[in-house]
Amino acid sequence: MQARSTARLASLLDAAAAVVDEIGYERLTTALVAERAGASIGTVYRYFPDRIVVLQGLSARFLRDRIEHTQQTLRDPARTSWQDAIDGTFDDLVTAFRTVPGFRSLRFGDVLDLKPDPSSRSGSAMFAGVVAAALSGRYGLPDDHDLIVRTTVVIDIIDALLSRAFSINAQEDERYVQEARSICHNYLSGFYGDRASA
Repeated sequence: MQARSTARLASLLDAAAAVVDEIGYERLTTALVAERAGASIGTVYRYFPDRIVVLQGLSARFLRDRIEHTQQTLRDPARTSWQDAIDGTFDDLVTAFRTVPGFRSLRFGDVLDLKPDPSSRSGSAMFAGVVAAALSGRYGLPDDHDLIVRTTVVIDIIDALLSRAFSINAQEDERYVQEARSICHNYLSGFYGDRASA
């Protein structure tokens, strides 16, 4: 029963991702999710009381998947410097923008027009925390609040410029992609130079 429920939830989120990919998250409805999933509207409401909860569930899945994927990238022995780690993180996000249905529109859910809970962290800040932990733990950058803030700035820069690069469709504007990479390296180099290799 639990496996069937998990599979149904996954199929509903897959359907939501496909709809978001086609028309954007702003126009998503529970009826469109039901239609795309081949499910009744009652089935959708059993898991998601409204469209906002669908979008929050999809955002949470995007965040979880990107954290897992990026953690694997950051453990790669071939990545021997913090610059390699930032490149790996950057490349993972570019790949997600290119290939993960719905991601370039919704990303980590920070784009949703909701009043945030002051005690909670944004999706991009949670993702940045994972990257910051690798930069300090593996690459020797100082484990302090400044690193977390700077890593969050880098993730926000990547998010903003990749969103611009992919604003029309999945065929990105390479100029923005390269500028984003360069800005992130230059920004962090101003604080950490070329030191701290794994």
